[in-house]
Amino acid sequence: MANDFIDRMKRTIQLDKDNGWVFGVCAGIANAMRIDAAILRVAVLVTALFFPKIVIALYLVAWLILDDRSATQDLKTDLRSELERERRRSY
Repeated sequence: MANDFIDRMKRTIQLDKDNGWVFGVCAGIANAMRIDAAILRVAVLVTALFFPKIVIALYLVAWLILDDRSATQDLKTDLRSELERERRRSY
């Protein structure tokens, strides 16, 4: 059951290193929640003032668990171009 939850989260939330500042964790979570990344960054910073060890630990765990969005998109683009080449060969 825990593995299903983690798999769903990995599909929904991905690191966004293009728009991220440190590792892209806040930007990726903000994209999944459909909010501005700046709002989430401020919320994380305010929370870190009161619970620094917990916030740092959760941030690092998220960084280690989540997939990189740009790598996933590159893979999808490569697969689409390969499919197009195969379709052209079959004609």
